[in-house]
Amino acid sequence: MAFENVGIVGCGLMGAGIAEAAIRSGYATTVREISPELVAKGRARVEKSLQTAVERGKLAAADRDAALSRLSFTTGVEALADCDLVVEAATEDPELKKELFVALDRSCKRAAILASNTSSIPIIELAAVTARPERVIGLHFFNPVPVMKLVEVIRTIRTCDEVVAAARGFGESLGKRPIMAKDRAGFIVNVLLVPFLLDAVRLLEQGVATREDIDTGMELGCGHPMGPLELLDFIGIDTTCSIAEILFEEFKEPRYAPPTLLKQMSIAGLHGKKSGRGFYDYA
Repeated sequence: MAFENVGIVGCGLMGAGIAEAAIRSGYATTVREISPELVAKGRARVEKSLQTAVERGKLAAADRDAALSRLSFTTGVEALADCDLVVEAATEDPELKKELFVALDRSCKRAAILASNTSSIPIIELAAVTARPERVIGLHFFNPVPVMKLVEVIRTIRTCDEVVAAARGFGESLGKRPIMAKDRAGFIVNVLLVPFLLDAVRLLEQGVATREDIDTGMELGCGHPMGPLELLDFIGIDTTCSIAEILFEEFKEPRYAPPTLLKQMSIAGLHGKKSGRGFYDYA
């Protein structure tokens, strides 16, 4: 099936990135945020990213303007009623996401596909609160979405073949490489990545090395583009803490338990780059 109208729920870093990728690929896209203030922030985030692409010679000014003409915003879920595909990109909170899927199921046309950009929550938990579990799927993009080429496609035990094919096709139309993942917490990437990140926090917590030496070790020793502590700041300390808690709850394995330092930073509002301070200071 072909999509014409795409809906995005949430316009934080991930939602804005998905919206940008969609409008640059020719999709009429409606983004829903919960308040006019967050709508304004989301619009500014998309516009800034597109302008940066123009300044770096990666996008023509005319293409930027055409992309923006395909973008609209709303504060009501009802405005997504005619969308062929809706991608939820809200905060990594299972109960919040379930509430959104109930609202989307009630508001969207019956043929619409509902997808979640969750990085850790099993998709069947979201599908089960709808009357269309066969049309619910996971589409996990990576930050920054306009740059990162990967999307995890997560099929539940209820998702139908047509929806899987359509979701893969959508990812490919955005210039992404889809990979298929089993529907279990963390999917592929975060099941591997999160223990690595948490171990880096434990090394710092235990005084084994400084933050700079931990990051430099992984950059120069393993060829990583950035070290794990810098990456945690980029992902978000609060987001990673939530993901770790979901994975620990699912698997009950100590390697997924968030370290005390990570939990304290999350509580203290030291969320990384988005808050101005995490393992590093961005003020």
